[in-house]
Amino acid sequence: MRLNPNLAQLDEASFVAAYGGVYEHSPWIAKTLWQSLGGKVPTSAGKLSLLMAGVLEGAEMAAKLALLRAHPDLAGKAAIAGDLTQSSRSEQAGAGLDACTAEEFARFERLNAAYKEKFGFPFIVAVKGLTRHDILDQFAARLNNSRDKELQTALNEVNKIARLRLFAMEA
Repeated sequence: MRLNPNLAQLDEASFVAAYGGVYEHSPWIAKTLWQSLGGKVPTSAGKLSLLMAGVLEGAEMAAKLALLRAHPDLAGKAAIAGDLTQSSRSEQAGAGLDACTAEEFARFERLNAAYKEKFGFPFIVAVKGLTRHDILDQFAARLNNSRDKELQTALNEVNKIARLRLFAMEA
């Protein structure tokens, strides 16, 4: 199955409009990819995912950090207030983060604050297939990582989220 049979015929603005949200609040990845390929983008989610991940990998550190910082806290204030993108809202709900107890919300809030204090960007994990308990366990474990290791882990998770979003668009 293909993303969009007419994908290769889209102009830059249409491509960015369609795929710019794959990476949270970071349409520059889709724009950079489209420009680097001269508009000849692949129509399979797998190939598009790899190429978009390559754009992120080749980006300056400031752009990578801006992308990470564009992600919402898990079960954070934006989620409670309903200020998440549709993709983030759906993903967090799928992991049961919208059904946290008051104690769990408080624990997420403490972990979010500690994580951002230590690393300078929010905790990011591809939540598909995880429960809120799995996420809390990963949260606590990853707080022990070095900044370099956690930066790479967060970027890997961002690419995993993007890949999942692309494959969902393909279905």
